[in-house]
Amino acid sequence: MIGAIISAIVFGIIIGAIARLIVPGKQDMSIAMTWVVGVVGALLGTFVAYLLGVSETRGINWIQHALQILFAVIGVFILARAQMSRGTR
Repeated sequence: MIGAIISAIVFGIIIGAIARLIVPGKQDMSIAMTWVVGVVGALLGTFVAYLLGVSETRGINWIQHALQILFAVIGVFILARAQMSRGTR
């Protein structure tokens, strides 16, 4: 489990950048916030994959990576919407 957490943190930085590329429009987020969203998404994706029983595979775990990216995209989308609503007030 510790190895999964460490890899989720390392891949989270990359996943955050991928999530920002997937979400349409301009996101006014710092690089640090992108990393945080990516790491949180990666950790959530790892946890959900563990709950679903698909966290242990031989080779590349595509389901787990898809879940990690999904949660990071959701995080970027939520933060982008929150920043847009704060900017219009």
